[in-house]
Amino acid sequence: MKKLLAAFCLAAVVGPALAATQTVTLSVPGMTCPACPITVKKALSKVEGVSQVDVTLEKREAVVTFDDTKADIQKLTKATKDAGYPSSVKH
Repeated sequence: MKKLLAAFCLAAVVGPALAATQTVTLSVPGMTCPACPITVKKALSKVEGVSQVDVTLEKREAVVTFDDTKADIQKLTKATKDAGYPSSVKH
């Protein structure tokens, strides 16, 4: 029983430490006007785990910082697509 309790306590402490913050740059070629980045930023900001979004009309890209235990690239690209702005990872 003590070993089980110790393992549980260790998992509770180490688990959150394994979460990683990631940053990805998405290409959003459909942005053509000054209102587009506002819409894209709002859509990405609503994704659980996203902590920061910077959208640039001139570069037609969005730089997104997120917790990879709560969000992933598929959720981010789905959010932009659902807002009317399909995106892909910029390499």
